Amino acid sequence: MSDSPSALNKIVPDFSSPMTGDQTFHLSDHKGKNIVLFFYPKDNTPGCTTESIAFRDLQPQFSQANALIFGISRDSIRSHEGFKAKLGMPFELISDPEEILCTLFNVMKMKNMYGKQVRGIERSTFIIDASGVLVKEWRGVKVPGHVDEILEFVKKIA
Repeated sequence: MSDSPSALNKIVPDFSSPMTGDQTFHLSDHKGKNIVLFFYPKDNTPGCTTESIAFRDLQPQFSQANALIFGISRDSIRSHEGFKAKLGMPFELISDPEEILCTLFNVMKMKNMYGKQVRGIERSTFIIDASGVLVKEWRGVKVPGHVDEILEFVKKIA
């Protein structure tokens, strides 16, 4: 994220975005908590479902580590509400159809899909610590084992 407004070991500028539960996410509302932001390509797709289930199943351990989880994609709130309900997710999903957060965290990439170049979200996870500093990022994430790795990191900074 060296070219973007949010850079490693720097304070992340406050932002707000619509999220599930008829709420608006404001980063400033969560000072004192470690924030896990996981960007994923699309609701109800296999990798995104697997990743979301892993976060869901480990959510109590994240809570014990003073961490809040938020998923982010370009899907609509309506799509997010259905995805969240279907998987029984105990955390909120942030909708970013205008790619404001995607741009802030520089996660939009050209990807190959079925032999065609398409622009989409590169699966990425970011940790913002309790003082609002971006302390860790994972880019080009492969789902297996990823959520366990995040949990281990968050436990170290709890």
